[in-house]
Amino acid sequence: MGKRVLVTGLGTFWGGRVAQALERDPDIEVIVGLDTTEPSVELDRTEFVRADENYSILARLVKAARIDTILHTFLVVDSTEVSPRVLHESNVIGTMNLLAAASASGSTVRSLIVKSSTHVYGSNPEDPVWFTEETRRSRPPRTLVESSLLEVEGYLRDFAADRADVSVTVLRFSNVLGPDIVTPLACALELPMVPCIAGYDPRLQFVHEDDVVRSMLFALEHDVPGVFNVAGDGLLPWSEVARMCGKRLFPLPPIGTGLAARALKLARTCDLPPEALEVLRHGRGVDTRQLRRHGFRYDYTSAGAVEHFWQAVRLRETVGEVEPIYRYERDVEAFFRHSPAVVRDEAP
Repeated sequence: MGKRVLVTGLGTFWGGRVAQALERDPDIEVIVGLDTTEPSVELDRTEFVRADENYSILARLVKAARIDTILHTFLVVDSTEVSPRVLHESNVIGTMNLLAAASASGSTVRSLIVKSSTHVYGSNPEDPVWFTEETRRSRPPRTLVESSLLEVEGYLRDFAADRADVSVTVLRFSNVLGPDIVTPLACALELPMVPCIAGYDPRLQFVHEDDVVRSMLFALEHDVPGVFNVAGDGLLPWSEVARMCGKRLFPLPPIGTGLAARALKLARTCDLPPEALEVLRHGRGVDTRQLRRHGFRYDYTSAGAVEHFWQAVRLRETVGEVEPIYRYERDVEAFFRHSPAVVRDEAP
């Protein structure tokens, strides 16, 4: 029998991309996706189940489908996406319900892979050049995203200590760029002039969206419990990133930066949340040797991620969007999946 996988956050960018990759793996027997919203990408083998914001249906779903592997992709790492209440419900309460489902009597879960963020380290002037997985924060968290991620990782540590029979992997991803993902920093780089904070030129790391998905599948295939930083090689000054995108910098005041960023949001040009402004002030670099020691290899460096992102932006500006927008329709999906009228290719 192959693996029976549950993907949380199926309606998000990451949940959809991970599910599509799982569908190409013949060793995956069952894929179930859970979310409050419908999938945004076309899926063939993945079964979609609608949930509430805190994923209260998880325990029933895990038991009914005999799930052995959970890919938890739905930790919110961008506070522009949801309200503070929903952020807490999704990150903290949702993860608590997930762990309760994985530890319930008779649970078949043996592997839990969680998509986290390097936001757990913060971004402060006292920070080291490179954070290892064991490095502690230099200051208490100042943003809701950081606080919720730290709380979630605390629950995960306790769960891993109590349940030696379940392999727990936490992947802390750096700033993501790519041709499709939309993030606050990507939005900033697409502006005519790139926002920066006057007097600061932070050094940043990036990870390509494809390497994010590949690392999650690597963790699923190779069973590597523990906490791992995931980022492309190299630290790039923000001014250099802007130059690579052919842009000049637009300085925001170092005092009252949040108010200036709010003006950009009101002008509907770019929404830079507090966690992004922290990175644009002090930067952040993480040591990625731990995952490499297990055999993972990146397709893109930090500079390569920036270059590929900008190539995609220029292509869209030239030819426009070429992919049709997918809309999930339950009746249509049910027809193609289950109707005897549909002629299916026979297995070789």
